[in-house]
Amino acid sequence: MRLVDEPDEVKVHAPSHCTGCGESLAEMPAVRRERRQVVDIPLVKALVVEHQVETKCCPGCGMETSGVFPQDVKGPMQYGARAAAAAVYFNQAQLLPQERTCEVMEELFGCPMVEGTLESAVGQCHEQLADTEAAIKRGIEGAEVAHFDETGTNVGGKSEWLHVASTGRLTFYAIQKKRGREALDAIGLLPNFFGRAIHDGFTSYWQYRQCEHGLCNAHHLRELTFVEEELGQVWAKDQKELLLQIKQAVEDARNQGQEELPTEMKGEFSARYDVLLEIGFKANPPPEPTGKAGRPKLGKAGNLLERLRAHKGETLAFMEDFSVPFDNNQAERDIRMVKVRQKISGCFRTTTGAERFCRIRGYISSLRKQGMPVLAALGGAIVGNPTVPATT
Repeated sequence: MRLVDEPDEVKVHAPSHCTGCGESLAEMPAVRRERRQVVDIPLVKALVVEHQVETKCCPGCGMETSGVFPQDVKGPMQYGARAAAAAVYFNQAQLLPQERTCEVMEELFGCPMVEGTLESAVGQCHEQLADTEAAIKRGIEGAEVAHFDETGTNVGGKSEWLHVASTGRLTFYAIQKKRGREALDAIGLLPNFFGRAIHDGFTSYWQYRQCEHGLCNAHHLRELTFVEEELGQVWAKDQKELLLQIKQAVEDARNQGQEELPTEMKGEFSARYDVLLEIGFKANPPPEPTGKAGRPKLGKAGNLLERLRAHKGETLAFMEDFSVPFDNNQAERDIRMVKVRQKISGCFRTTTGAERFCRIRGYISSLRKQGMPVLAALGGAIVGNPTVPATT
């Protein structure tokens, strides 16, 4: 913590008498000053504002005319936008369960709030963010590179899937009953995406051929480590080291202001990639035909080798194009907060609650990525004037 130049309050502690002879020092100027500052939170108390509508009688015709309450003052007693925004912030941004959110509102601010009031505030925020969510979605659709992932979640006691699409500046979530192509089509983002989709190789993603693809090499490193340590295959260790060596070469070149690796270097890396795969295939020959219908099982090493060979271009896309990331960690970081929410608050009670979380949480994540204040933005959203994050 650093001292601030303009503190809100200054308290001077001056000596009254000399400790040597007892002479009064009241009129003496200070020889020097030592500064120390204490940062604290003032006592917070709910502010109650009463609105009164007056009725007056016209002296000319005798007709009575009444004033009008502000549009957002709808009942005899209600919470204002800032209180509602704080409740939504604790519940959706800090992931507190509803009961604990209500406890915090009462203990911190003296605003005893029931869960129904909190639900209403969350619903209002969700409704007001519809256009903003659509803008975020369009922003990801127009990105050159976007990350995609999905994770299972529990909604009303049933297993569903929460999907994420994101960039370094935007996040979009959606809840669907299924995981595959049908769900992705219903979400509607990936069918309209023409950049490069970074993902973990899930089969349904490959069905979108209008865009380019890139595979998550963090997944490959984990799988190669398994093949090396559990199956004892040395080629996997060498392949892992090669991927990391290429990654380091790309980072060094980028730091030096280069826009691509030298052609000879890329050719050498590519050739080593192929040689190591050939060694891997020799260590994992195809299984003998069993006479049964269907494709013979290749095992974990065999499946990994097949993917690395069939999708070499997508695996090494980060080497050819510096705008392509090495891994899909962006999507994994964005989806991690959903798992945190499940650990803290449990499953979603209803589909409506899950949909509200997706929209509001995507908005919060986008704001944070762009360094924008979340609480103030939620307050604007409550009254229909949300801060819209940059979408280009």
